[in-house]
Amino acid sequence: MELSAVVEAADTAAATSSRLAKVAAIAELLRGLEPDEVAPAIGFLVARPRQGRLGVGWRGLGALEVAHADAAMLTVGEVDAALDQLARADGAGSVGVRRDVLTDLASRATAAEWDFLTRVILGELRTGALEGVVLDAIATAGEKDAAAVRRAAMLSGDLGETAGIALFGEAADLDAVGLMVGRPVMPMLASTATSTDEALASIGGPVSVEYKLDGARIQVHRDGDDVRVYTRSLADITHRVPELVEAVRALPAERVILDGETLSLDEDGAPRPFQDTMARFGSEGAASVALRPWFFDILHLDGRDLIDEPLATRLEVLERVAGEARMPGIVTDDPQLAGEFSREALAAGHEGVMVKGVDSLYAAGRRGKSWLKVKPVLTFDLVVLAVEWGSGRRHGMLSNLHLGARDPEGAFGEPGGFVMVGKTFKGLTDELLRWQTAHFPTIETHRSSYAVHVRPETVVEIAIDGVQRSTRYPGGVALRFARVKGYRPDKSAAEADTIGSLRALLRG
Repeated sequence: MELSAVVEAADTAAATSSRLAKVAAIAELLRGLEPDEVAPAIGFLVARPRQGRLGVGWRGLGALEVAHADAAMLTVGEVDAALDQLARADGAGSVGVRRDVLTDLASRATAAEWDFLTRVILGELRTGALEGVVLDAIATAGEKDAAAVRRAAMLSGDLGETAGIALFGEAADLDAVGLMVGRPVMPMLASTATSTDEALASIGGPVSVEYKLDGARIQVHRDGDDVRVYTRSLADITHRVPELVEAVRALPAERVILDGETLSLDEDGAPRPFQDTMARFGSEGAASVALRPWFFDILHLDGRDLIDEPLATRLEVLERVAGEARMPGIVTDDPQLAGEFSREALAAGHEGVMVKGVDSLYAAGRRGKSWLKVKPVLTFDLVVLAVEWGSGRRHGMLSNLHLGARDPEGAFGEPGGFVMVGKTFKGLTDELLRWQTAHFPTIETHRSSYAVHVRPETVVEIAIDGVQRSTRYPGGVALRFARVKGYRPDKSAAEADTIGSLRALLRG
């Protein structure tokens, strides 16, 4: 199959807000794939190549100066082979190898295909083809039960493998996919609630209220002395986290699968900033900062699968196994107690709480309503410094905002100037996209190849989950999970929030 067919299906999915239309577009594509094209194509659609990390970043892609092909010629198989070469490049000369592979690939791709591939490589594809949509499309294309497809994907941890079974196998082959110690499972995800009261009302009945840590999700598998640690995206990081391996080996179990989070603590037992945990999490070498695990779920124990047991049962088993590594939590149906526990979590320096129905099963890979995260949302008035042109369904529209905080003292630049603290395209409605596409060229100062730079006078209200230390921006701080709440024409740039107010959110 030609890559252009994948790009067209992704663009079609991105251009509609209808989930049914998205599913139909992706399903039509899947029906035309050969067996060896399924896993690569699925990886392209969800911007997660089957090869995993490719060793390529914005710098390597931005340095390319290549004339693209006028007509589509690349196939799915050829692109997959090129990504294999990128993933295998290592050691001396690897930079040159990657450059040559990327140059060849870019020269054989049309401009639209290269835009698509760039986002695939960087994991930043925005097509509307989220995993849930792709799972439904797999079921539709293979004429298989959607629940069976979701379960097989959850237990195998591999969308491409599941798609191959659904498209070219029998229903019984899907049902045969089971839980295996040592093979990572797609993690269960949570939706959001604005308060513990709302969460309890939504779920109904008794709930488990647990700390929501500002750490990294982990899934741990133990088979005897063999322990494997996986990330949220199911990457194996066992070699990076020996302290977690030893902690799990000390638990009273021979074969176990645990779900949890990890973070590092300071000398007083308080959580270190998220950046410290992630720096340690991604380190290949020895580290001075130790990670500690907290487990909030258990999926298997010594021959017994628990994944289809209610949370109440799983928590009873977890209590016996995890000991001090058990995530702090309470079971209650009292809104007052839930609220008090939430305030306790925040006072301890954590993000908030998770509220879970005690009768809920472990349903991986989708955001249901039986797990709800509750954490405070912060809002800041920032100034737009530049706007990037969009892609996909936003092609031809100004989309991604460059956001700046006021620097009244000139601590990071000119006094009274603005310091960039992040970007976001999230939260922008079609109406806002049309407005800003018309507005920002009227206050343009200059253009680059990808953005319109503007006079710093437009104030926008931004919601964030917090901030983190950053070496990318001169103010040393970057926004976390920024999204647009709305423009503030009633405010001038002189009323925008300062870089100091953002830096004050940094712990330590």
